[in-house]
Amino acid sequence: MARLPYLEADQVAPEYRDMLKRNTNLHKLLVNSPDMARAFSGIGGYIRFRSKLDPRLRELAILQVGWMEKSEYEFTHHVRIGQEFGVTDQDIAGMMAETEGKPSALEPLASAILKGAREMVRELAMSDSTFAAIKRELSDEHMTDLVLTIAFYCAVVRVLATMKIDNEPTYKEVLQQYPIPGVN
Repeated sequence: MARLPYLEADQVAPEYRDMLKRNTNLHKLLVNSPDMARAFSGIGGYIRFRSKLDPRLRELAILQVGWMEKSEYEFTHHVRIGQEFGVTDQDIAGMMAETEGKPSALEPLASAILKGAREMVRELAMSDSTFAAIKRELSDEHMTDLVLTIAFYCAVVRVLATMKIDNEPTYKEVLQQYPIPGVN
């Protein structure tokens, strides 16, 4: 059960009701601080719709964060979002294998990005060697977007966990195909 209320449109000032167009528990809780919710959504919107980083690679990085942090909400939501941007079942299986230290069929850039995300979750920062491997393939702009995307979603999973935001039932079915170890 969430630690703060989920607000509906009629409980929010009219100028903030657009914040609830994505009818998710995350957005319903964040509008308890509508200006912060707008700032949060601005960063998330940039990442999703305006970043020039390849969207499949972006979503794989986000999925890696959700998987590593055992964030049911984040992982299940981004499985669906990732599928919209070209993430396949084979990509997700590859991410899960690589997380366990097993080989996968993922291309080298995707593998390096997943490794970088794992390092940022576990070690706070990407190692020099992982950063250099990714940088050989990405521009400075893409590297900046990638690092900020991973960092942002490290923050998002902490918000979800601290606020105890409930996953919507329609997303729970994703766990049947991709059960997260240690998550009920």
